[in-house]
Amino acid sequence: MKVLFVASEAYPFIKTGGLGDVAYALPKALRKLGIDARVIIPKYSGIPLAFKNCMESIATFNVQVGYREQYCGLENLIYDGVPYYFVDNEYYFKRPHIYGDYDDGERFSFFSKSVLESIKYMGDFKPDIVHCNDWQTGVVPVLLKENYSEDVLYNKIKSVFTIHNLQYQGVFPKEVLGELLNLDWKYFNDDAMKFYDAVSFMKGGIVFSDEVTTVSDTYSKEIQTPFYGEKLDGLLSARSANLHGIVNGIDYELYSPEVDEKIFYNYDIKNINQKVKNKLKLQEKLGFTVSENIPMIGIVTRLVKQKGLDLIVEKLQEILSLPIQIVLLGNGDGYYEDIFQYHASIYPSRISANIIFDAALAQQIYAGSDMFLMPSLFEPCGIGQLIALKYGSIPITRETGGLKDTIIPYDKYTGKGNGFSFKNYSGQELLEAIERSLDLYKDKTSWNKLVQNAMSSNNSWENSAKNYLELYSDLIK
Repeated sequence: MKVLFVASEAYPFIKTGGLGDVAYALPKALRKLGIDARVIIPKYSGIPLAFKNCMESIATFNVQVGYREQYCGLENLIYDGVPYYFVDNEYYFKRPHIYGDYDDGERFSFFSKSVLESIKYMGDFKPDIVHCNDWQTGVVPVLLKENYSEDVLYNKIKSVFTIHNLQYQGVFPKEVLGELLNLDWKYFNDDAMKFYDAVSFMKGGIVFSDEVTTVSDTYSKEIQTPFYGEKLDGLLSARSANLHGIVNGIDYELYSPEVDEKIFYNYDIKNINQKVKNKLKLQEKLGFTVSENIPMIGIVTRLVKQKGLDLIVEKLQEILSLPIQIVLLGNGDGYYEDIFQYHASIYPSRISANIIFDAALAQQIYAGSDMFLMPSLFEPCGIGQLIALKYGSIPITRETGGLKDTIIPYDKYTGKGNGFSFKNYSGQELLEAIERSLDLYKDKTSWNKLVQNAMSSNNSWENSAKNYLELYSDLIK
C-alpha cells in the first residue's frame, strides 16, 4: 500500500504546531506496518540549510494558477527512513514565516495543484491514497475529482482528509475558484465549497474527500455540535458515516525522559527519584525557592483563548495563594502575556512567566514540574498532556476533545487513573481540580503510584497507525 501524506509542515524541517509532529511521526509509524508512506510539503526558506544541501532535484514543471503558468520544482530526500518530497517555488515559499500572508489562498492553491502534478514525476511510487491535512491541503480532494478522474494514473487514488483544528478553515473570497483554482462556478454552492459569501478550503476537504478523520474520538463527536462545529456542524453530521476519530500519539524516540538531551537528568519509571533532581535544578534556574516539597505546576502553551487561559486568569489570585510554584512558557495574545508578566513581577517566588519559545525550557518544565495544567476550551487532540504523562508530570485538564480521551481521572479508592480533570468550563472547577491534586501530593506513596500510572500510559503512534491502516484498507477495498 502506498500513501502520500500531504501537509503544510513537518518536523524536523519546519514546524509551528502539532501538525508538524504528526507529519513526521505518523508516516514513520505507518512504514513500520509495511505501508510505503511518503510526505510532501512546501520547500520553505526556513528549512535548515543542512537539509536543503541533501535534497535531490527530481523534476521541474509548470503549474497553472488562474491564467498564469508558475514554476514548480520537485526535490526529495530520505530522513529517518521516510521519503520526503519538497515543492519549490521561491515566490510563494521564500517568506520569513509560513502562514499569515495576504496571499495564503494563492500560495496553498499552488501547493495543492503542485502536489497532484508531482505524482507524475515520482517514478514507481503511485499513491493508493493521498492523506491531506487541514485547510492548506483541503482543495487537493476537490482538484483530484475535478481534474484527474478520467486519468488512469489518478482515477483509482482515494483521499483522506484530517481535521487537526476546525477553527482554522482557510476562508477566501469566492473569486479564488476561477482566478486561482481554475474551477467552475458550480463549486460555489452549499453542497461544495461555498461558505456564506466566500469559499472554505476546509469545507472542500470535508465534502470531497472519501473519508474524513479528526485527531481524537471525542473531538469527532464535538464538532458535530454548534458549539464546537465552527458553522460546519451540519455538514459534519451529514458526513458522520465517513467521519472517524483517531487519537494522535507521540514519538517516544523524541519525547522520553530516558533519552532527552535537553533535560538536566535522565530518568525512567524505574528511577523517578531522578525526576526530583530535575525539579530542584529548574527551581534554581527560575529563581524559585529550591525545595522538593513545594509542588510545581507547569504550563507550556500558546497564549490564546482556546487553551483555557481565561479560567486561569479568573482564578489566578486564588491559585497563587496556594502553596505552589507555577512556571509558564509560551507566547501569543498580548493580553495574556501582560497579565502573566504582571503577576510574575509581583509574585516572583510564586510564578515565572517566560514569554518566549524555548524548546529546551519546555522539556525541562515537563521533566521538572509535578503537575501540568491544560484547561482548554477545546482541544482536538493535544500533545502537551501526552508529553507530560511520559515525563511523569500529572495533567490537570478539562474533559474535552483529546484531553478527555487520554486523561483518566484519578480514583483515590482504586488508585487507578493518570491525571485530574474537570467537566465544565468553570474557573471554580479548575481551582477544585488543582486543590485535589495538591491534597494527593501530600501522600507521597499515592502520588508516586499516580506518577507511575502516568508514565506507563501508552500513547505511542503504534495504535493510531494501526487504526489508519484499517481505514486505508477498507477504503481501497
